[in-house]
Formats: sequence, C-alpha cells, structure tokens
Amino acid sequence: MEFGVGYFPTHDGIGPGPVARLVEEHGQESLLFAEHSHIPASRLSPFPGGGPIPRKYLHTYDLFVALTAAAAATSRLRVGSGICLIIQRDPIHTAKAVASIDHLSGGRFDFGVGAGWNFEEMGHHGTDPKRRFGVMRERIEAMKAIWTQDAATYHGEHVNFDGVQSFPKPVQNPHPPILVGGHGPKVLDRVLAFGDAWLPNYEPGPAFLGRIAELQSRAERPVGVQVLGMPIDAKAIESMEQAGVQRVLPWLPTGGLSVVERALEQWESAISEFNGA
Repeated sequence: MEFGVGYFPTHDGIGPGPVARLVEEHGQESLLFAEHSHIPASRLSPFPGGGPIPRKYLHTYDLFVALTAAAAATSRLRVGSGICLIIQRDPIHTAKAVASIDHLSGGRFDFGVGAGWNFEEMGHHGTDPKRRFGVMRERIEAMKAIWTQDAATYHGEHVNFDGVQSFPKPVQNPHPPILVGGHGPKVLDRVLAFGDAWLPNYEPGPAFLGRIAELQSRAERPVGVQVLGMPIDAKAIESMEQAGVQRVLPWLPTGGLSVVERALEQWESAISEFNGA
C-alpha cells in the first residue's frame, strides 16, 4: 500500500511548491491537488459535506499552475489532480497540460478526474449538468487519442475534431493513470469504461467495502482503488489494506507551514502504528 496526501493549494496557505517539497521530505509517495475554477456567488447545489462551503474552495490556485510548481520542486513525489473537473475544461488544452507536466516531471503525474457536484459552477462553463457524464467520457476518450496518436481524430456528440497534432506526448505509456472520482450509482461503470483506478472519498461501513469488492469482481483488467479523505487512523488504514486498496490519502488542512506539518506528522504516526512500528 502507498501513502500520500491531498491538499487544496490556496494563495493564502503554504504554496504548492513548498508543500510538495515538505510532503516529499516526509517520505510520502504522492500529493494530489483539488480543483475549483470558481464558486458561484449564488447556488442551489448543496455542499456534499453539509453546511456552508469551506473558504478554501474559493481560493485555490489554478490546478495545472499549482501542479507545475509541485513537480518542479520535487524529484520523487508523484503529483496529480484529486480531482480535475474535466467537464469544465477544453479537452485539447487539458491534454496538452497533462502531457506537459508528465513530461517535465519525468513521468510522475496521476490524472484524477470527475464531473463534480456544483451544478451552477459547471453551468458557467457551458456544461448541462444532466449531460455531464457523457461529456466527461468523451473528453477523456478524446484526450487519450491526443496522447497516443500523432494526428488524433475523435468524433463524438460533445467532442469533435480531426487531425490534432499535439506534442510532447506523456512520458508514461500509454498515458498517465486516469483515476476516476465519484460515489454515484454508475461510477464503477465509468471506472471500468475509461479509468485505471477508482478514486473515491473514504466512507466508513460495509457498503463502501462492498463497492470496492464489486469493482474488483467486475474488472477484466487491472483496476486499482485509491482512497482520498482517509481518517488519520491506523485501524481505518488496515481496513483499506484488507479491502485491496492500493493508495490512501487524507486531506491535509490548508494553512501555514506549522499547521500542515503537524497534520503530516499525525498521518506519519498513524502509518507507523499501522505498520506496527
């Protein structure tokens, strides 16, 4: 099992480069950054965590700018999106950004993707929430074509192009791992259709473990499970290992160096307890 962390890289907390360096120095394997382009001032979509939306959601750096800083500041750490709201991004530009970071980092990029929960946010980008999963699938398929073909062609309902030449190609072959986020009733179908792993947020209880087992039983190729939002708790880590999870990551608090480092040390203590140290 691999251990990493998730983080909202905001302009008023420790920066994406310094936090990546800190995470690498503490021996973590990976760092995933969250993304929101903006938060609509008026919305009906409820925050999934309940209550008011946390301030950090409104103050994140651009995802790929932050990831570039993180990759440049490190040499071993895997960096990635947790998650990239691909239904709000142009697939040709995004394919270029993903390939560029993978190339500059020497093949250390993980591409977590999802459709999101904020209907007003996706509406500002011109995406109909009712069609978001179809948009998501086609944009991922189109990016795969761009990464793997010298002159890529893709014709779909939502994405349509001929002869796209885009370089550099990703270092990882055939492309960076695609980690599909979400908890909806059809998320496992999406993972199996175009993902390399499922990237859900942690949920306690047998239902979540049952979905992990269902994915593993349905997969006809290697498909991993990586869990974000992990409790900082050795027993929770053990339950994920027993379920066959490959990577676990808690969310670090957004803040200054002392706040982030304290949380990292707590996570390290939980890992040590899990390992029997």
